Amino acid sequence: MINKKHIYLLDVLIIGISLAAVLGIIGYTKPLVIAPLDDTITSDNLVLFEFEKAKKIMIDDNLQFSSPEEIYVENNLIVNLKPGKYYWKVEGTRESEIRELTILSEVDLQLREKKEKYEVINAGNTKLDVEVYENGSLKDKLLLDIDESRDVKGEKFIGEQNG
Repeated sequence: MINKKHIYLLDVLIIGISLAAVLGIIGYTKPLVIAPLDDTITSDNLVLFEFEKAKKIMIDDNLQFSSPEEIYVENNLIVNLKPGKYYWKVEGTRESEIRELTILSEVDLQLREKKEKYEVINAGNTKLDVEVYENGSLKDKLLLDIDESRDVKGEKFIGEQNG
């Protein structure tokens, strides 16, 4: 014969197993965020976001996500970001934690000789103001977008971040 003590023990066991199952299901539905790590600082503007169990990534320049860029995607995504500080999270059945990412400006002005001219190339990740000098005098001013190049004649070239 089963007494009340055994019934209470059986009830506690069933409740415990049920609670563990519910917590397991809830934990399983939370998105797994792999990369980039929180507080990542880089000058590479192509960022690989790695995650699982999410349908959407949200990226914003403010912590309140008042104007986020929402991208619907299954798993993993490469995004081209301008220099600045970003906050991001992924959403699936549930929402992930918020992570921070900083893209540093990288100024990289390159020159290639071309007969009597030079090809001036913005190889950095930000727009550049370029001053071109010839015979010690300012000859030209250029605004080069990222990956843009121009053929110019000169002997001295100075590039600095635009804005």
